[in-house]
Amino acid sequence: MAYTDFIAAIDLGSSHMVGMVGVKNANGSLTVVNYAEEDSSSCIRRGCVYNVKDTAFKIKRLIGKLESKLDGVKIGKVYIGLGGQSIRSIDHTVSKVLGTEGVVTEELIKSLDQECQNFHPDMLNVLAIDSPSYYLDNRYEPNPVGVSCSRIEARYKIIIGRPSLRTSVINSVAEQANIEVAGILVSPLALADVKLGDNEKDLGCALIDFGAGVTSVTVYKNGKLNSLTVIPLGSNLITRDIMSLHVVEAEAERLKVTYGRTKNDKDTDLSVQVSLAEGYGLREIKMGELNNVVEARANEILENVYARLEATGLTNALGAGVVITGGGAALKGLAEAMRERLKVDVHFSPIRKGVLSNSDMILSNNPEYAVAIGLLKKGTQNCASYVPPKPEPTPTPIDDKQPEKDDNENKGNVKQPVDPPKPPKKKGWWKTITRKAEDLGRGLFDENEETMSNDNKKI
Repeated sequence: MAYTDFIAAIDLGSSHMVGMVGVKNANGSLTVVNYAEEDSSSCIRRGCVYNVKDTAFKIKRLIGKLESKLDGVKIGKVYIGLGGQSIRSIDHTVSKVLGTEGVVTEELIKSLDQECQNFHPDMLNVLAIDSPSYYLDNRYEPNPVGVSCSRIEARYKIIIGRPSLRTSVINSVAEQANIEVAGILVSPLALADVKLGDNEKDLGCALIDFGAGVTSVTVYKNGKLNSLTVIPLGSNLITRDIMSLHVVEAEAERLKVTYGRTKNDKDTDLSVQVSLAEGYGLREIKMGELNNVVEARANEILENVYARLEATGLTNALGAGVVITGGGAALKGLAEAMRERLKVDVHFSPIRKGVLSNSDMILSNNPEYAVAIGLLKKGTQNCASYVPPKPEPTPTPIDDKQPEKDDNENKGNVKQPVDPPKPPKKKGWWKTITRKAEDLGRGLFDENEETMSNDNKKI
């Protein structure tokens, strides 16, 4: 099946980049057509592009993998998800005095939005603007249009980041990889849209994404974004700390995933075998020694998460609790440690119902693809490369009547037909015998005359 209308997105993660192509169905759900991934540990650090050339090369290869199931259709543009360090939300208020007989109109709301879009903080880029909360004469009003007031305030949450975040993406994708950027989206917001439902956002919920290079904390209350923060600490730091026990990186990652625990059991005497470099034998590491390293780094990450949550003032107002996701959330004992500290419900959450079609439910429980699915959900542009249709050949009408030509014009050029020679007529057998008899008689008379002539000469 050839797809001519689809959305393509790439999540630039610190350990791997995930590319995905999907189609939006009539009911609003997504059908994932193809997905692929590339290792990005050498070119992306803490969610930011570090090596532009290497990133462009991997994006090209990722695009090639995605196009393998599009039946010859090429990807012309992609959405890029950003979630690197320095991304955070700030408050920005736009107000207007209407007077004693003022009424809020649609035009007024549009003018407030336009004024917010014209705001540019020093040395930072605006990456996204969340929908505002409106206050009329200092009273919250969810639907302000048509309401009388003397003063209106629109309180926005603006997502900002360093200018290098956007610049590096443009350099690596648009210029180096020659792929048009359909849009740059904030990954934590895209993730929240497919992980959290409206009820969770209304009751109050914190979404914490434990990634490889960074950890993002996104908090909602009363259906609105309250805070977004990206912490430059991720689970890769745990892997590197385990390498200090004289094990290679691949083996350190295996130990973290298989045996690592957020809380160390100091009374255990168990040991685990690890491979030496280049496979030269095995050696043992005590579980207590391993988890001392894991616990120290995990606590550092969690303390930063707690500090961000406490700064919102909503720790005790999260009616829907805390949702954790990401590869780092699989660390054993993490959810239990957070429940004990925050005194709220902490749980994992798949992609919410209705986002993916039934045939794609296998992806909903895999946190590795959650951000890419969120980017597809936010995408609106057709990312298929336009290929103009080939014009069909127009048949030329054939005229059965040949044009008449002048005889004088054709005399010099056209050969006149020549009648074939007539075959000689065959003679009848009677006529043949008669002719032979006549010739014989004529010969006798000629011979007699010649003899008589000679006799007369002698006399």
